[in-house]
Amino acid sequence: MRAAELERAMIAARSTASSLGLAADDAIVLNDSNKVTLRLLPCDVLARVAPGPDDQMARFEIEVARRLAASGSPVAALAPRVEPRAYERDGFVITLWTYYEPLGSGDVSPADVAAALGRLHAGMRATEIPAQHFTDRAEQARRLVADRDRSPALADDDRELLAGTLRDLRRSITERGAPEQFLHGEPHPGNVLSTKDGLLFIDFETCCRGPVEFDLAHQPEEIAEHYPDVDHELLRQCRILVLAMITAWRWDRDDQLPDGRRLGEEWIAQLRAALDHTGPAAG
Repeated sequence: MRAAELERAMIAARSTASSLGLAADDAIVLNDSNKVTLRLLPCDVLARVAPGPDDQMARFEIEVARRLAASGSPVAALAPRVEPRAYERDGFVITLWTYYEPLGSGDVSPADVAAALGRLHAGMRATEIPAQHFTDRAEQARRLVADRDRSPALADDDRELLAGTLRDLRRSITERGAPEQFLHGEPHPGNVLSTKDGLLFIDFETCCRGPVEFDLAHQPEEIAEHYPDVDHELLRQCRILVLAMITAWRWDRDDQLPDGRRLGEEWIAQLRAALDHTGPAAG
């Protein structure tokens, strides 16, 4: 968020917590991009604050987290001292979560991450919640790339590369006919916490349906070596699709990810290299 909006978001989070009987004299920024994650003190509650009055996405995330936690899945818990819902204040949507003191990641092995992701997927298979298909998210990225007003800084050759990759791989992956299930959608390392309670997944706003390889594509390659029954060609295609998607978001004129434009340029180069090496749908 921009500085003025960030200050307003912090005030809104603290005011919301205080109105619920939580002591929130201070707020520490843990993550700041299109939305902000705060540690509220001294109540030691984590607040996620998103701009805009629409709380549909936040309500979806809360429902997913609540039901997965009830099934024993490895997920971060909602704040136990308040009603588990989205709170609206001053143009922001605020959700409140348990704060976990992070542990060092040095003792977390690829096998540990793969096992935790497997447990999450098992819980998600048993959780019936309507969600978009992974191809819908790919199509959203393609539409962004196709809209010059929304992505004005994107060069023509890069625009063509991204649009073609998003279109062709979306079709190729679907045509493989792999089993599909409810997925996290973005279980990258930044969405996995190492805590005294073990590895816990966070951020369920991007949950979708698709093959488990789509989730595995967000993790380092060595994680898939410990995950059972992986279709490695499908995983390769999903990795390239995910790279194209996250690259497309970096060219959104409203993207606020720190250093996002540099990452967009770096990922465009990586995408070209991946496609030049193997082609999008080899095998």
